[in-house]
Amino acid sequence: MKKILITGAGGFIGGFLVEEALRRGHETWAAVRRSTKRDFLQDERINFIELDFTDSDVLEKQLQEHIAEHGKWDYVVHNLGATKCTNYIEFERVNHGYMRALVDTLADLDATPEVFLLMSSLSVMGMGDDKNYTPFAEGMVPNPNTRYGMSKLKAENYLQMLPQYPYTIFRCTGVYGPHERDYYLMMKSIKSGFDFSVGYKKQMLTFIYVKDLACAVMDALGRGPLRKTYYISENQGYTQKEFRTMVCKALGKKWAMPVVCPLWVVKIVCMVLTWYGKMTLKPTTLNNDKFKIMKQRNWLCDTTPAQQDFGFSPKYSLEEGVKEAIAWYREAGWL
Repeated sequence: MKKILITGAGGFIGGFLVEEALRRGHETWAAVRRSTKRDFLQDERINFIELDFTDSDVLEKQLQEHIAEHGKWDYVVHNLGATKCTNYIEFERVNHGYMRALVDTLADLDATPEVFLLMSSLSVMGMGDDKNYTPFAEGMVPNPNTRYGMSKLKAENYLQMLPQYPYTIFRCTGVYGPHERDYYLMMKSIKSGFDFSVGYKKQMLTFIYVKDLACAVMDALGRGPLRKTYYISENQGYTQKEFRTMVCKALGKKWAMPVVCPLWVVKIVCMVLTWYGKMTLKPTTLNNDKFKIMKQRNWLCDTTPAQQDFGFSPKYSLEEGVKEAIAWYREAGWL
């Protein structure tokens, strides 16, 4: 049995990481805040720990007390992160600063884990090849074009610069499944008869079902510190039409009307909402970062290194994952 700490445990992905860790028999610690909703963290075997990443002194005290009583963790999965902020400073503070505080404090307490796995993002790569649709692959130089992507890359670089630090980094593509809300809104729209997309040029989308991602994390941890960065995605891409067709099939609908919004219109909307977010200090779903993500045409990536190094092999195709997710949304009363 290994002791594992999962930060961001109250989030969509975090809940499934906790579930998979328990399934594999690990002593599982879910890092949460006092205000964190625990709707999907109901298993009695879960050990909770409250960590305050906003105050380094408090964080050190919390970790010190835990380690003195329970010992250090064998594995740490840093899943905590921010995807919507009004400025880069906030992205950097959460996505890089919080991770660095955790890494440094554990080192100071002589409690560096056997493996520290960082949940990063495909957004660190920036714009892909939208002419030949060449997949992102090992060895390509990251060139993030969003504040979110830059903050995630800064976190990656910090781990990579630490001499012999036992890290593994996952650059995940679009994660979907039960409890998730962004793809859920797309499915809800398709159920109402409309499928909204952006731009007229072909877009290749990639996905990973949340349960496959959770399994991949645990498999990689079991292989020890790989000191490498991996793209995590189902092993093929899909068009918006293919995604819509699968959702319609799972919903029992014959058809949904595709509605394509020109990029220039979306850009104006995102610019206005970005300004509004800055004025109100409240991040909005649509913003300049989101526009760059929606504008991107190529999200294909090569998962061969993950297959070779820790046997990565997604069990769910997009069609199977969508079917299971929609079944959950219906049972939960979301659809």
